[in-house]
Amino acid sequence: MRTVILGISSREKINKRLLGALEGKPQGTFISFESPRLLFKVLSGNRWELLKVMTDAGPISMREAARRLGRDVKAVHRDVHMLLNVGILQKTDKGQIEFPFEAVHVDFMLKAA
Repeated sequence: MRTVILGISSREKINKRLLGALEGKPQGTFISFESPRLLFKVLSGNRWELLKVMTDAGPISMREAARRLGRDVKAVHRDVHMLLNVGILQKTDKGQIEFPFEAVHVDFMLKAA
């Protein structure tokens, strides 16, 4: 199963994964955020719903995504571009959008300060 891991990572953790990858150790597919605040800003409730309808759906148009969500195309367009900017969604050669994963794993820990 092709899974993307979304999480909170320090520069140190990112560098450690990079060094592991350079040594030939599989690291998985990660998209890292600097803080929980940024993760939740990017992945609002509507954007989670967008990912849900796009998970393992293949390439679709923004209009089709809006139809599946029952939302306005303009609002979905805004959400799509936010997710494209952070690398969660991809655009195909034909201009469609795609979430090329079968699953999403969110990984972060909340600890006392």
